[in-house]
Amino acid sequence: MRVLSEIINTLANNLKSGNIFPSMTTITFRPESYNCPHCGTRGKVQKTTTKPVSTLDIGTFIAHELKYFCPRCGLISGSDELKMIVPTRCNFGYDVLVYVGEAFFLGSRNNDQIVENLREKNVNISRSEVSYLARKFIVYLALLHKKVQKETRAFLSMNGGYILHLDGTCEGDSPHLISVLDGITEIVLDNTKVPSENTTDLIIFLKGIKKAYGDPVAVVSDMGKGILAAIRSVFENVPLFICHFHFLKNLGKELFGQENDTIRKRLKNHGIQGTLRKRVRTLGSTITTVPPELMVSFLRLIETEEIMTARITEGLPQMIIHTLLMWVLDGKHQGQGRGFPFDQPYLIFYQRLVTAYTLLSQFAKSDLCGTVKEKRFVHAIRRDLQPVIRDSVLKKASINMLDKVNVFSSLRSAMRITLPETGRGLNDDGDLCSMKTIEKEVTKFIRHLSKDKNRMKDKAYQKLISQINKYSELLFCDPIVVETKAGKIIIQPQRTNNLLEQFFRTLMRTYRKKNGFQAVARILKAMLGDTPLVMNLRNKDFMEVLLDGKKNLAERFADIDTEIVREQVRKSTGTEYPVSAKLKKIIGTPMFPETLRLLIDKKAS
Repeated sequence: MRVLSEIINTLANNLKSGNIFPSMTTITFRPESYNCPHCGTRGKVQKTTTKPVSTLDIGTFIAHELKYFCPRCGLISGSDELKMIVPTRCNFGYDVLVYVGEAFFLGSRNNDQIVENLREKNVNISRSEVSYLARKFIVYLALLHKKVQKETRAFLSMNGGYILHLDGTCEGDSPHLISVLDGITEIVLDNTKVPSENTTDLIIFLKGIKKAYGDPVAVVSDMGKGILAAIRSVFENVPLFICHFHFLKNLGKELFGQENDTIRKRLKNHGIQGTLRKRVRTLGSTITTVPPELMVSFLRLIETEEIMTARITEGLPQMIIHTLLMWVLDGKHQGQGRGFPFDQPYLIFYQRLVTAYTLLSQFAKSDLCGTVKEKRFVHAIRRDLQPVIRDSVLKKASINMLDKVNVFSSLRSAMRITLPETGRGLNDDGDLCSMKTIEKEVTKFIRHLSKDKNRMKDKAYQKLISQINKYSELLFCDPIVVETKAGKIIIQPQRTNNLLEQFFRTLMRTYRKKNGFQAVARILKAMLGDTPLVMNLRNKDFMEVLLDGKKNLAERFADIDTEIVREQVRKSTGTEYPVSAKLKKIIGTPMFPETLRLLIDKKAS
């Protein structure tokens, strides 16, 4: 970049880009040669163009470009240097584009934060322009990934090939975001958004993967019928593994998902969580007046388990009840971070409600309640809990679910994965041990469960055993040996598909942190299908492939055809006809067709 380099080099190193020029300056750009690059004829000035350009290097300036035309062949040429700084027909430089993309997707900064940060660099940009550049960043990144597919394939070959991990995520009526990850390098290879995990769409997607990267060493997925059918169709002779994590996840949902829904709905109907929160707020305002030394003494009594031998002190009953209710409410947040069915927050919350009811009964009879007012308050909380405790449907569902959870825990132990005591959450890939050993333990589990006549009357247990037998060949395959540049490595693919669960969790957390809402369906609807590619920017080895000798992404993006980018951005914006909220309400009424018919008849008569 001849012109900009000369300008920047003449400035003091301690100046910020926003202070380089006291007012907006004009920089002239012209073709690198007067002669036509096609035929060598000396060119003539055809026209000049002027536009404001904003870059991180020097802030905002006026770019004055001279364009030459060849009188012999008619070729029009402009400044290659300007094209390396800013895309054609754009005002923000490639470095600004990359800054916005990385801040948006990797830094989890929102539009207002990015606008403010860029303003400090003398780059004035609106919130809507930030959103546009963020989408544009994904389009550039996707095109760049396609541009280096050949190099990526060579990179994967150096590491012994790739293990294709395929998984999707969706929520409610959102589209399915399907991602493919290499289990060895953890590079995101490709993504797509489809209405559902149907075989036809997935076959088209997987054929593109095969064409770009060849056959994988192995394929790992869940038990989705559409996914399995598509994999077998495209990768006929490739070993297929069922992910142990996903397998257990599906089994757990089918085993006690119904009981979990019953408990969740019944607790919601009782509204007990909101009631207890009000009690906690009331107690909290009382506790703030308790002297700090009493609070320290109370905590010591709890730690040493001497609370029931304590003498009555002012504020002690309130502190006990407050702590108990906080413990109950915290039950909704208990778990290892793996989600249902590995975590059962509603069951734990109900169990703690039952325990609290019993403890409050004991507390009311003890001498710790020093006043009538305190005893009345304890009885009031017990009355709050009584409808929940006396709910026979809730009690029965919790008993059944607890029994099934215990059986499920035994299966987890047999498969040696997602064990609660590890504390690794979704980062748990399971103990690396012989598949034969795991298969033997699971067979022992099935044999023991089959002998339990009472449990086997439940169709859920019958289906559990049926599913294990159905997928046993894909679950307990021998490990594979992969020849990498570092030597031979032994991989058990079915133990590592947690990679995609971890990947989706990180991606969703980034969006939630930036946007401040929890609606996964809304996130997935707004997200471009290629957004997961941003995760590759954290992979240093793959970045060398992506940059292909260039210093940074800004320089690399300059190699992409801006017209293709513009077309891709236009397509990604969508052309669906917008439907107003009022119109949605009208067409959502049951009588809409009849109302429309009457209107048509009236107009026709």
